[in-house]
Amino acid sequence: MDHHVYTLALAALLLPLGAIGDRLGRKPMLIAGLVVFGVAHVVAGLAPTAEVMIAARVAGGVGAAVIMPITLAVITSTFPEEQRDKAIGVWTGVAGGGGILGMFLSALLVDVADWRWLFLLPVALVVVALGMTWKSVPDSRERAAHSFDTVGALLSAVAVAGLIFVLQEGPERGWTAAATLTSLAVGVIACVGFVAWGLHRRDTALLDVRLFRERGLAGGSMTLLVVFGVQAGIAVVLFPFFQAVLGWSGLLSTAAMMPMAVMMMATSGLAPRAAAWIGSRSTMAVGIAMAGVGLGLMALFVSVDGGYLTILPGMLAMGIGMGLSMTPSTGAITSSLPREKQGVASALNDITREFGTALGVAMLGALLSAGYRDAIDDRLRGVPERAADIAREGIANAVGITGDSGSHAQQIVRAAQQSFVDGWQQAMWAGVAVMGMLFAYIVLLGPRDPARRGDQDGRREPGVLAPSTRRGRG
Repeated sequence: MDHHVYTLALAALLLPLGAIGDRLGRKPMLIAGLVVFGVAHVVAGLAPTAEVMIAARVAGGVGAAVIMPITLAVITSTFPEEQRDKAIGVWTGVAGGGGILGMFLSALLVDVADWRWLFLLPVALVVVALGMTWKSVPDSRERAAHSFDTVGALLSAVAVAGLIFVLQEGPERGWTAAATLTSLAVGVIACVGFVAWGLHRRDTALLDVRLFRERGLAGGSMTLLVVFGVQAGIAVVLFPFFQAVLGWSGLLSTAAMMPMAVMMMATSGLAPRAAAWIGSRSTMAVGIAMAGVGLGLMALFVSVDGGYLTILPGMLAMGIGMGLSMTPSTGAITSSLPREKQGVASALNDITREFGTALGVAMLGALLSAGYRDAIDDRLRGVPERAADIAREGIANAVGITGDSGSHAQQIVRAAQQSFVDGWQQAMWAGVAVMGMLFAYIVLLGPRDPARRGDQDGRREPGVLAPSTRRGRG
């Protein structure tokens, strides 16, 4: 529950706080966000009750909603033109691979120390970040010619919170539960209201929704949504495979994810060079294709007996593909909005990631569970009904009852492991299909490359990562 309230607060406030950072100054807002984030983690680590923990997690989400868009906005608004794409590549690599590294450190702390260190360790990182921000981050702010779009900010917060809640709670509460349907209705109504209000306010809106007509913003957003969805969905599939099928510990399971994170971070840094060489759209397409190949490899070769090595090639290909596609997509989004709205652009980038993560976990997790349940029935013949019912609930449940299953223990474990692999393959092939559709979309409608369009009128499509011609609204 505490993780959900953290994510809800983070996602809902990204756009409003990103826009406020543009107006009030990015450096002071970043410092304020770090302080709130650090204090919230101290309180969470020392929380005497669940209520205090939940409140601290909400505050931590607010702090993160300030930090995340401003870090990217500082890069896009202050770095020299010739260095900006490289800086975006580094930021993207850290943002993408850092999640897996964070899971590894969390598992390590749980194994060697108390769970409270999960909240107290980030405080040390916050102190370091505060020192570096105070010394090295230049202040930048934009003079706005119009008032802050309060209505748009409120509508965006309600829309994002409502839709994220549906994706988080739907799998647990049920997609037809009253809370799920109510949240869906509120989110959709607020989303429609946000679009209508944005069309009314036009250039003075929190986010000018007309910009989604441009290939750069639309293509970059769609790519990040799908790629982060697949990445999050892969994590949902991989951890039960490592722990319940291979019998690994939580620490070893997170360590097994590191090769994918390393490849992602490395290729994120190389993506700007590829974009300068073959164009932004081609780089995104190659990355999407590589990610799709990685999913296909994991679907084709995964096996219970073959273990980790059967999925490692697919994981490496996934890491390469995600790194190549994320960096130009981030650049496409941020370069589609003007300098004075880089906080909003960065927040939009982060919201897309959050939506993709929630969507991927919900969808691929549901496909995995459905495939598992469909496959296990025929493998449980002769197993007592009560044990079979528990085994059908999931592989963790199946492994958990083996001690009470007597002579059927080995059959239940084997049936659960084989059925999980069947569900895995179903989820992976669904991911391949989604990546195939995204590939076609980017090839046909992705950001236009300057080399192909020429530069006859001195203008260019927003979102193209070119070394010296990247800015502008097209």
